[in-house]
Amino acid sequence: MDTLFSEIENQARRSVAPLAVRMRPRALDELVGQQEACGPDSWLRAAIDRDDLTSVILFGPAGTGKTSIAHIIAESTKATFVEVSAIGGTVADLRREIAAAEKRLTSSGLRTILFVDEIHRFNRSQQDSLLHAVENRIVVLVGATTENPFFEVNSALISRSRIVELHGLSNEDISTLLDNALSDERGFGGRYELSSEARERIALLCGGDGRSALTTLELAAALVEPGEPGKPATIDLNAVDTATPYRSLPYDKNKDMHYDVISAFIKSMRGSDPDAALYWLARMIDGGEDPKFIARRMMIAASEDVGNADPQALLIAHAAFKSAEVIGYPECRINLAQAAIYLALAPKSNAAEAGIDAALREVRNGPARQVPSYLRDRHRPGSEKYGQYKYPHDYPAGWVDQRYLPDGLEPGCFFNPTERGWEGYRMDVTRRDRGQRR
Repeated sequence: MDTLFSEIENQARRSVAPLAVRMRPRALDELVGQQEACGPDSWLRAAIDRDDLTSVILFGPAGTGKTSIAHIIAESTKATFVEVSAIGGTVADLRREIAAAEKRLTSSGLRTILFVDEIHRFNRSQQDSLLHAVENRIVVLVGATTENPFFEVNSALISRSRIVELHGLSNEDISTLLDNALSDERGFGGRYELSSEARERIALLCGGDGRSALTTLELAAALVEPGEPGKPATIDLNAVDTATPYRSLPYDKNKDMHYDVISAFIKSMRGSDPDAALYWLARMIDGGEDPKFIARRMMIAASEDVGNADPQALLIAHAAFKSAEVIGYPECRINLAQAAIYLALAPKSNAAEAGIDAALREVRNGPARQVPSYLRDRHRPGSEKYGQYKYPHDYPAGWVDQRYLPDGLEPGCFFNPTERGWEGYRMDVTRRDRGQRR
């Protein structure tokens, strides 16, 4: 009787569960995508099939199957499977489960798999409480995180675990998920179908997130009167757009996506592609990135990548920073865009960066070179013996042939200008004035 009531209770719980939960895969063969991580030749599949799993950290974007894999492990292992969420869990919860696991292991030899969802939300000291149990195999840790574990998980835990990276689902994977949900009795059991435009829109909106795709499908289906198996109702583009009026691409300030997008932004300006620069700028603005951070990076790019090929670039970038600081969003998006376009279209030279880096290498690794005596400060006793310094303004050209480098270094050892933009023009003028040739 208890078993019957338990089954009825589980069915009731499943009936009100979100579509993404109801459609959660029950075996690895039902898992969509992630062939590299969980395919037939993968370490993880072999470990699960042999029920010989060692500690593992599942790392990947939201909606790519981390929790699903944990539930598959739970269904396929002979070990006791326990779960702690780092969102609401505490060190006391971890210690309680570890103590119970140690008791099971010593009394009956039964292993315990401890699933810690959102493990990156535990701070370093909380993560430390897992070390002893993982080290001595009291528990087999299965951690799940959307953040790069090399940044967010203790190095000691990482060294005791295998990192398995999951990737965003492809459009084909998303389409398969949608088809499964439309046809499976756990989903809509054939009572709905998707128009091709609606299918494409869901794939576009979800950005590789399977949970998001199924949630959008569920919300859109709620706007359409269900049909019957064999005569399904059509979920069209209008229903999908009504269910999800706003699309937000993933962007995680101060995390991996933050660094990836700013890197793409800088490389696009360096590569002289204003359209790409505007796209990555828009991704950051839409994600709520600090406009001063964006402008600071443009100030760096103005000297690093444009340099003296266009000295105005640094002034433009600085003006964009001041605009971000004084005006803020939403208006400063225009200032940021203007500066990004200017930097992308400007002639490029990295001679300033390369020059100072070469000079620093010489200073740090070369001999301690003496200041030529005639260049030394004259405000000390005995300076009259330093030799004659030729004052350039006393000469008609405003320049005089005089050595400024210390002995052992020759002109051109650090600064190697390009022939682009103002830098090339100024070097032409300098060479002409000094009677030099290219």
